[in-house]
Amino acid sequence: MIDPQGQANKWIKNTYKSTPGFAVIKLSDSNYMRQMEMAISYGNPLLLENVGEELDPSLEPVLLKQTFKQSGVDMIRLGETTIEYSKDFKFFITTKLRNPHYLPEIAVKVSLLNFMITPEGLEDQLLGIVVAKEKPDLEEERQSLIKMTAQNRRQLKEIEDKILATLAEAEGNILENESAIQILDSSKILSDDIQKKQKVAEKTQEKIDAARMDYAPIANHSSILFFSITDLPNIDPMYQYSLIWFVNLYISSINESNKSKILERRIRYLKDHFQYNLYENVCRSLFAKDKLLFSLKLCTNLVIARGELDEKELLFLLTGGVGLENKLPNPDPSWLSEKSWDEICRMSDLPAFKGFRQHFCDHISEWKQFYESKDPHEATLPDPWHTKLDEFKRIIVVRCIRPDKIIPMVTQYVREKLGPKFVEPPPFDLSRSYQDSRRDVPMIFVLSPGADPTMALLKFVDDMGFSGNKFDSISLGQGQGPIAARKIEKAMEDGSWIMLQNCHLAVSWMGELEKICEEWLARENTHQDFRLWLTSYPSPKFPVTVLQNGVKMTNEPPTGLRQNLLQSYLNDPISDPSFFNGCPGKEATFEKLLYSLCFFHALVQERRKFGPMGWNIPYGFNDSDLSISVRQLRMFVNEYEQVPYDAITYLTGECNYGGRVTDDRDRRCLMTILADFYNPGVVTEQKYKLSPSGNYYIPNKMDYADYLEFIKKLPAYQHPEVFGMHENVDISRELQETRGLFDSVLLTLGQAGSSKAGQSDSYLNEIATDILKKLPPNFDLEAAVRKFPVVYTESMNTVLTQEMERFNKLVGTVRSSLQSLEKAIKGLVVMNADLEALGGSLAVGKVPALWMRASYPSLKPLGSYINDLLERLKFLKKWYDEDKPAVFWISGFFFTQAFLTGVTQNYARKYTIPIDLLGFDFQVLAVDSMSTAPKDGAYVIGLYLDGARWDRDRNCLAEQLPKILYDHVPVIWLRPMKREEIDENSNRYTCPVYKTSERRGVLSTTGHSTNFVLPILLNCTEKPSHWVKRGCALLCQLDD
Repeated sequence: MIDPQGQANKWIKNTYKSTPGFAVIKLSDSNYMRQMEMAISYGNPLLLENVGEELDPSLEPVLLKQTFKQSGVDMIRLGETTIEYSKDFKFFITTKLRNPHYLPEIAVKVSLLNFMITPEGLEDQLLGIVVAKEKPDLEEERQSLIKMTAQNRRQLKEIEDKILATLAEAEGNILENESAIQILDSSKILSDDIQKKQKVAEKTQEKIDAARMDYAPIANHSSILFFSITDLPNIDPMYQYSLIWFVNLYISSINESNKSKILERRIRYLKDHFQYNLYENVCRSLFAKDKLLFSLKLCTNLVIARGELDEKELLFLLTGGVGLENKLPNPDPSWLSEKSWDEICRMSDLPAFKGFRQHFCDHISEWKQFYESKDPHEATLPDPWHTKLDEFKRIIVVRCIRPDKIIPMVTQYVREKLGPKFVEPPPFDLSRSYQDSRRDVPMIFVLSPGADPTMALLKFVDDMGFSGNKFDSISLGQGQGPIAARKIEKAMEDGSWIMLQNCHLAVSWMGELEKICEEWLARENTHQDFRLWLTSYPSPKFPVTVLQNGVKMTNEPPTGLRQNLLQSYLNDPISDPSFFNGCPGKEATFEKLLYSLCFFHALVQERRKFGPMGWNIPYGFNDSDLSISVRQLRMFVNEYEQVPYDAITYLTGECNYGGRVTDDRDRRCLMTILADFYNPGVVTEQKYKLSPSGNYYIPNKMDYADYLEFIKKLPAYQHPEVFGMHENVDISRELQETRGLFDSVLLTLGQAGSSKAGQSDSYLNEIATDILKKLPPNFDLEAAVRKFPVVYTESMNTVLTQEMERFNKLVGTVRSSLQSLEKAIKGLVVMNADLEALGGSLAVGKVPALWMRASYPSLKPLGSYINDLLERLKFLKKWYDEDKPAVFWISGFFFTQAFLTGVTQNYARKYTIPIDLLGFDFQVLAVDSMSTAPKDGAYVIGLYLDGARWDRDRNCLAEQLPKILYDHVPVIWLRPMKREEIDENSNRYTCPVYKTSERRGVLSTTGHSTNFVLPILLNCTEKPSHWVKRGCALLCQLDD
């Protein structure tokens, strides 16, 4: 039984609780086989709970009923033992998994039942609960009626059986059989009596139902709310909530909400109270990035249920529609991107937007004005669309034209539909969470990089009077499980608190933890004051039952430079007066460098907000990095006459913070930033500037309290210039947030979302057929090898044939999977998990994971990905047909390193120079194409600058233009030469080239990340450090 809410478990336990010998087991129990043997021998019912997707092989003989006769008795072999098999034996298996995929070989051995609760079933349960609380007499009467009806039916059945038995046993003429006649007469009287009772009962039932239905709106509303949280685990495995937890919250709202004699008002109070109660409880266990998502999910589900929102429109907002090719020309490419134009065209196909495209083309100047406005989310749409469209449809229009402004619009939409408090998440409050805990309900801290709740908890422990020997903590890891179990057992007896840290590191012990939480904590003799605190990073291996029933809390590092700085000054060791004043005679030096270091700490954490332009990999810099660096700083200032900047820079940059940094480009960025904060100018200059504008500077020496006041007066919002970044980076960040929000909402819709929004089989079939029609046949590798054989002087021949082979494999995967999907839709082959996932991805315009496993890295949506793939195939086909191109499309290669090696190899063989002495020098030409190839090296095209633009007149890097995030770079000449001859002076920036804007990959055989291609030297007029802080890089392809 698929039983995520524990309904089946509850039902089986209730059904058989009075049956002697009924047993409940888990696969993790040490004696589960013994229990099983007893149940099979004595014919007792047996429940096996919480199984995964794979069953233990030892259950095989039971599931297949492999019985045999021995001396006329049914026997079965279990492992080594042979036991008697009773015909009365019943076996139930339940799983907590929400969407398990059982292989056909398991499915044929068992009867699969889906006990997942339905909206109607839940509504009925919630209605029963609210009526029982509000009108207990009514619910009591209903319950007794249900029992009476069942009894009446049973009696009728018994009477019918009796009549049939009498007729069967009667011999001779039945009319002469006196006892038979008497039995029939009395049965008739009894039957009539029961029929009358039943009619009265039905009328009473109707009356009760009518009275109960007055409360239907609250039950319906609450049922919608429950289904808003069931799919949250798709975003993060820690977002698990059980039905029991939900029902308890519902009951507490019924008890705590305002009362009223007027039914309508009472229902309104109930709805409002429960809705916010749920929001508050779920919000404290969500990370900040998912809080708006949850509000939007609640809001759209409620609005859809009211019939005020079309699901197709919601899906369009999330995906931008699915299309492969747009034949209509872009009316003004100077400001309107192709992606926006494609989305506008697809949006015009929705019924509410009929005629939009035509209006857009006819009034292009008005729309350009709208695009260029500073706050398009607050601007009025050109007439008549502002009045014609409601709030949600206006969000769709902004999504197409200015997607970076979606977050404020969504926030405003939720504020209007649900109220302002649903977009202002409650602050982290440990005491409030503690009130919801009990001895059998663990408290779980879900950790995030850069935040450690231990200090906050220790302070709370002190406030509650549980410090000293009444509180104990243990960090889990190898061999710590049994020690933790003993400590928990002791704490349960004497009512102390215990904290298990880093549960994600003890995966193998998680089964044991689940057992402790389910069985131990529920014991009668557990002390009322006992509490179990757990901390863990998100992990799919964390026990679901513990998560569902525990009180979950997230604690994240403070956001914003000001908050971060303040936090650093309020934390140990800086808050300790003896430490802060611990450099006698050198206070000014120490305090300035201390402020500078704390500012650096805040800066490197805040850079994470800018995604790959901040750091390629988002590192979890935290307070311990700052703490050790601060202590080292004080030691060096005290022990040396002159501050040893090289030593503190090395320890702070390369060891304490740099110890976390795994990417070479990130390390360069970290050391470049640190150089601004650790240098003699920090100490010697008055008000040393920490940002170009001088808004941030290092104050002169003052008292500790004055520093806190000074920090509190800093701006709440920081301009990108303080990070050394261009203001366009805010647009990139907003676009990233928008994409993150939409992707997460799509995950919560799951398969249901795509099928609900009319994405029927015929629609999928249409997409599959369209793609298959466009795919060219595979390359003929044998012909390619004949035409371009392996030659010593021309390595490019090998590059071509290897690329063809790689693309053949990818195209083969795409073609075969789409053909299988078409067959599965027609019912000719089984729709397996891979094909189901493929269909789900195609329906929402995403590239399927199955293809990505065989593909080059790409972040493009489905339509653009297919067009890009076809372009790459065309590039190779042209090369095959017309010989080596004069300019190579560097982005078109599957494995770019092979091409680069080919270029250097050709040069090395031509001039007989060892290849390991060679590198590339680069020259950017002022043209976009060349008709002839260079004498040595290669011309390449197809790169985009991110974080800067190329000034074609001055032939160097320049600042981006407002709102233009990427700049297409002209032809670059890759010139192989000896490394020692390459000019790497300070007027050239070493610019990394990445395959996608994600910039991060995994370490590959080339010794670099799979996303990194090569470094290119570009001319610049500013110092290279300026571009390092800008996060400037070249990309092979864009995301759209």
